[in-house]
Amino acid sequence: MADIKAPVFPESVADGTIVEWHVTEGQQVNRDDLLAEIETDKVVLEVVAPDNGVVTKIVKQVDDTVLSDELIAQFEAGASASADTATEAAAPAQAADGGEPVQATAQNDSNDADHKDQSPAVRKAAKESGVDPKEVEGSGRGGRVTKTDMANPTLKSDSSIKSDSGRPVAESTGERTEKRVPMTRLRKTVANRLLSASQDTAMLTTFNEVNMKPLMDMRAKYKDQFEKRHGVRLGFMSLFVKAATEALKRFPAVNASLDGDDIVYHGYYDIGVAVSSDRGLVVPVLRDTDRMSMADVESRIRELGGLAQKGKLGLNDMTGGTFTISNGGVFGSLMSTPILNPPQTAILGMHAINDRPMAVDGKVEILPMMYLALSYDHRMIDGKEAVQFLVTIKELVEDPAMLLLDL
Repeated sequence: MADIKAPVFPESVADGTIVEWHVTEGQQVNRDDLLAEIETDKVVLEVVAPDNGVVTKIVKQVDDTVLSDELIAQFEAGASASADTATEAAAPAQAADGGEPVQATAQNDSNDADHKDQSPAVRKAAKESGVDPKEVEGSGRGGRVTKTDMANPTLKSDSSIKSDSGRPVAESTGERTEKRVPMTRLRKTVANRLLSASQDTAMLTTFNEVNMKPLMDMRAKYKDQFEKRHGVRLGFMSLFVKAATEALKRFPAVNASLDGDDIVYHGYYDIGVAVSSDRGLVVPVLRDTDRMSMADVESRIRELGGLAQKGKLGLNDMTGGTFTISNGGVFGSLMSTPILNPPQTAILGMHAINDRPMAVDGKVEILPMMYLALSYDHRMIDGKEAVQFLVTIKELVEDPAMLLLDL
């Protein structure tokens, strides 16, 4: 008999929460099969099977808090599942509608049994929607609830949808419905950090606007050659990352951080790029951007973005940034004031590109313009430095050749 333990968390992570078990007690698994997912303040960690065998006992249930290296299950290597367990595990494949039904195990009134009786897909849908599968009419074999049923639930008669704690989270009252779902650990952490940044820093935002036509013309001219040679599409973010890196070199205070009463000046440039994922806002970090080419930046952003959407970002992917770029423009934001990502002292906000009438040499021209916003901690950065930093980015973006010529 072997112990299955939670991963060893870094010092910055105190504990985690089990968000999903992908197996049930008595189920046979193969080496490296996914057993459980543990959500921490920053990432979701996976627990995999150490060998071929059977999960004999699940010690920690969904929503339980676990500490670093804490026992969560017991495992018997080399064992095989019993005939009864194998039959139960095969039952879901016989669902009439091809969905993923609830496992056919014995029912009881405890929360542990409720979790065992639900397939991972049904449990996940229940957690996301706040719908209790016990209150949903099942269309699977034997009345089992399927993933399809959870997507468009039909309530059983004389029942309301309740959370695992028994509190009503939604009621079918015609078109006026409500639901109550708990915040994920990641979203609570993001909320606390943003609140702390607004309360504990002297945050100020300065704005400027940039003419995107030169950059758009350059992209239109070279995008096909760029993609053919480097195997990745040429976007706007890579040039902004390179422009920000150059500006950080010229204004070291913007690349610094505060540690108590000390100012830490970083001799490297690790730029975080804010990414929206299903689990909330995450900020993966591009390391040593001064050594990266535009192709390297585009490739790495694409890779990190894919990991973020799958919830596969590691802790090393999101720690240690010295500056952050947030692009609300992809969602249509025209202007905003981005909030600092402590202990960093500045964050750049990009926004939507819109055609606007502009005065050029005494004439009115229609140009694609973008508002830029730089939020900064006034305790560390003076207004003059912040404005000059943002103007530097504006100049580099409006004349990309300056980056190549190091001007």
